Amino acid sequence: YQRRVRDPPTAIMQAGNVMVLNTNQQRETGRKAQLGNIQAAKSVADIIRSTLGPRAMLKMLLDPMGIVMTNDGNSIIRNVNVSHPAAKSMIELSRTQDEEVGDGTTSVLILAGEMLTNATDFFERNIHPTIICKGYMKALEDAEAIMNEIAVPVDQEDSTLVAQIVDSAVGTKFSGRYGALFRDLAIKAVNMVADTQPDGSIDIDIKRYARIERIAGGDLEDSHVLNGVMINKYPLHHDMPRRIENPRVLLMDCSMEYKKGESQTDVELTNEEDYKKMLDMEQSAIKQMCDNIISVKPDIVITEKGCSDLAIHYMLKAGICCMRRLRKTDNNRVAKVTGATIVNSTDEIQESDVGTMCKLFYSEKVTSEEWYSFFVECEEPKACTIIVRGGTKDTQQEIWHNLNDAMQVAKNIISSPKLLPGGGATEMAVAHGLRERAKSIQGVMQVPYTAVADALEVIPRTLAENCGATVIRLITQLRAKHANREGITWGIDGNAGVLADMQDLGIWEPQLVKVQTIRTAIESACLLLRIDDIHSGIAHKGGDSGGGQPEPTDAQKHGEEHQN
Repeated sequence: YQRRVRDPPTAIMQAGNVMVLNTNQQRETGRKAQLGNIQAAKSVADIIRSTLGPRAMLKMLLDPMGIVMTNDGNSIIRNVNVSHPAAKSMIELSRTQDEEVGDGTTSVLILAGEMLTNATDFFERNIHPTIICKGYMKALEDAEAIMNEIAVPVDQEDSTLVAQIVDSAVGTKFSGRYGALFRDLAIKAVNMVADTQPDGSIDIDIKRYARIERIAGGDLEDSHVLNGVMINKYPLHHDMPRRIENPRVLLMDCSMEYKKGESQTDVELTNEEDYKKMLDMEQSAIKQMCDNIISVKPDIVITEKGCSDLAIHYMLKAGICCMRRLRKTDNNRVAKVTGATIVNSTDEIQESDVGTMCKLFYSEKVTSEEWYSFFVECEEPKACTIIVRGGTKDTQQEIWHNLNDAMQVAKNIISSPKLLPGGGATEMAVAHGLRERAKSIQGVMQVPYTAVADALEVIPRTLAENCGATVIRLITQLRAKHANREGITWGIDGNAGVLADMQDLGIWEPQLVKVQTIRTAIESACLLLRIDDIHSGIAHKGGDSGGGQPEPTDAQKHGEEHQN
């Protein structure tokens, strides 16, 4: 008798496949998942590759709200509907870049796509993703060091140089033909909003205090920056004054009407006189509010809440101009330019809360339908309104994006006064520097390290493609220029399609934008390369969800929708 012992691996093999996941779930693992992510990212980058540079193509996007025509990377990507998770991650890159520095949204997507495309060969050579990411991150450290070496400090008071930098950002956009006008608008607005803090730092909050107001009609040349703010409101009575010099402004975020119950309120009256007493109490409460306001002798009263007819009557008798239901953001801007303090109760009004820094208030009908009120000629306004006129709604929407980009660039110059050459010169200089340093790196990590240098060349190559130049010849010549150390400022003139010295052309970009672009591209590429398993599936309501998270209740779904 012999006892037969079965080999354990053979036993496992003969046991058959064990199903762990639900059959309605899909799973991609290993090489398939990684190559799928790379292909999705490359597809997103290819969408906007032709929108880089001054000779960029426009994209027409159709949505239920109408047609959008733009070559702004963030605007295009925001309107593209994608389903692949890696593609959604790429779209998030553009949004992050736009929020952080306001420029380079197209470059960051093209760079990230190229980084991932270059990694395809590494998987075929069985290089582990961790080694690839390690090489990429080492290249990022060295790239930042090289950019610090070649960065040029800028004098913030040099208006000509600052104008050239903003020009290089706006010149590739739709508003490039009106470059000088919108460049000056952006620089003026940023300088107006800049607020020096007690510790010497400069705070520039263009999102809250520099509002772009689009008004249809007129010419584009009529666009200008107000030395104050404009609000889309009008005095509540036609007999209230519409023009006041040196006004005293009072801002409130409380209502000028009798306070109603937050829920249903029932009052039971037994005597006829009680009803009249209740009405008298309401009127006396409103009169008390108005008396408190009138006691500080304001010329203009603005509230974020409602204003009853009786309060309007008292304000009119006192000769006070009154406006209601102003947005919180607009109220903050008015407070900045007038020096007023927003009060939340009429009982707490003090003389110091009244704003007196505005020299002129007037209301007028700007278009055939809209009335606007202006607070202008202010002393040191720390908020402003940029009025954009002319064109269609599509044109104004595109100019709105371009002005935002220009203001972000001007803000970056003030925040971090260092410059790098544009036109692909910085990318080529960094690529050359990385190739030199790659010789000192030992082992397999040298391969992905060098791939970053190859990927950075996609920016000058795309610039050459978009202006119809001979790409191979131009890139070879540019590589030779940087290899011979003839100058790190040599790049590609995106208009003529020839090599040029960016210093002579005056094409500069803030160091902050370049560093953020390369850092975001490499970090996101590393993130996607380390994904080796993708699960996707839908747990049906009432069915077997196979464990995991339970189906959310209707209340939870409603809460999530509210949050979104």
